[in-house]
Amino acid sequence: MRQMIREIVEAEGHEVVGEASDGDEAVEEWKRLHPDVVTMDIVMPRRSGIDAVKGIMDIDSSACVVMCSALGQETLVQEALQAGARDFIVKPFKPASVIATLNKVLEKEV
Repeated sequence: MRQMIREIVEAEGHEVVGEASDGDEAVEEWKRLHPDVVTMDIVMPRRSGIDAVKGIMDIDSSACVVMCSALGQETLVQEALQAGARDFIVKPFKPASVIATLNKVLEKEV
C-alpha cells in the first residue's frame, strides 16, 4: 500500500517525506516531520490507524490525515473520521481518486 501511494503521489510531482510500518511509528514520524498530509491505513500492526489518528490529533488537532480503507470498512471509516481524519481513500487505489482526495483536503488547509 505504501509503495502504491508513493508512486501515485510522486508521479504528480509531490514529495513523500516519510513512511511508517505501524501506528506507533506513524505517530513518531508525524512528530518528527510534520507533513502537510498523512495517508494512513486503518488496519496496521501494534497500533491501529484509528488510534494513530487520535494520537496525532492529540498533538495537533489541525493535522491533515487521510485514511486508506478497503471496501466493507465503512464503520471503521466513520470511526476514523470522528477521530479527526479529514477524508478517506478506498482500496484498490485509483490514481485519479487518490490525487483528487489529497488535493481536496489540502485545499481546505489553505
